[in-house]
Amino acid sequence: MTMEDPINLEIEVQATDITDADIFDMAGNLCAEIKDSQVESVDRVRLESAPAGTKTGDPVTLAALAVAVLPTAIPSLITLVQAWVMRGQGRTVKFKYGGIEYEGSREDLEKLLEKIEKGKGKKKK
Repeated sequence: MTMEDPINLEIEVQATDITDADIFDMAGNLCAEIKDSQVESVDRVRLESAPAGTKTGDPVTLAALAVAVLPTAIPSLITLVQAWVMRGQGRTVKFKYGGIEYEGSREDLEKLLEKIEKGKGKKKK
């Protein structure tokens, strides 16, 4: 029996009107929840917020998680992360893989899963 290779996703955690330390803590909380799920590994990655003086509509602070997960576990990972987002105010997340970003629409999810499936096919050759 062969095992599928895990794929590496980035989950970008975003929130408005909070400090860098708070967003880093939020990402840590999500990281802990994900560790208890069916992932191979998850680590926090700190991203920089927008540079001082940058004009944006809403100040957004970012943090990210690097997640290795089997393709078959992606739907449950997405469900877990969406539930985490719903429990907090002003939280958003973005999944990234191979130039495809997923934020919640069915079309974006289909593109993400398609890209992952194509990537698996290339590895097998």
